[in-house]
Amino acid sequence: MTDQAATKAAPPVTEQDVVAYLKAHPDFFVHQDELLRSLKLPHDSGRAISLVERQVHLFREQRDMLRSELGELIEIARHNDRLFEKSKRLLTQVIEARSLNEMASVIDDSIRGDFGLDAASLILFDAAGQEAEPEGALIRVTREAAQGQLGALLEGQRAVCGQFRLEQRAFLFPQRDNPIASVALVPLRHGDLLGLFAIGSQQVGYFDESMGSLFLTYISDTLSRLLPPLMARHSQQQTVTDTDKVVGTR
Repeated sequence: MTDQAATKAAPPVTEQDVVAYLKAHPDFFVHQDELLRSLKLPHDSGRAISLVERQVHLFREQRDMLRSELGELIEIARHNDRLFEKSKRLLTQVIEARSLNEMASVIDDSIRGDFGLDAASLILFDAAGQEAEPEGALIRVTREAAQGQLGALLEGQRAVCGQFRLEQRAFLFPQRDNPIASVALVPLRHGDLLGLFAIGSQQVGYFDESMGSLFLTYISDTLSRLLPPLMARHSQQQTVTDTDKVVGTR
């Protein structure tokens, strides 16, 4: 077979071949100044530009994209830092609370004042199976009453965010002139389910299913560990009060 026949039998070089070669030899153009000057690429403006100009343009686009992504990450970090500071202040005050009413009041003041939201509720299940009128942000209900209103929401382990049904929002935030439109609901568990921590906003869609729940979980985990002794103390005080009432009626 002659060299000419071999040449004719060789497959043509494809665009993919060229791309693969340049990827394997990224320094190919280092000593090809004349070739670089002769290559022209179309530009958005309509004029032709050199390969070097095209590279510079792509590098600038990549730089701007990275700057934008970095700016978003920095803003997210700043937002999370602010949330962490607010959460820390709230928990510092909660740790110092000496009663359930004081704890609920601290939570309500922080959520509405520091976090700028519209409502907060500390909903606790009464071990004696009794209900009481809401005392500010403190709501004491029976487990059965909560189950009837919230159903499967009590079974979760993490925060649930959404708009909820009207009767559910009324149950979580009673005695409100301005109704709550969206809710973040966190279970309070210490072995068993102790109750619920609810945060509300009058803005529709403020809380939705896509929201992260890291800081809500952080707060609820701390509340779950602080609640048992306060609930036990509250039950003892309630027992003493009830006994005094019985004695006083005799």
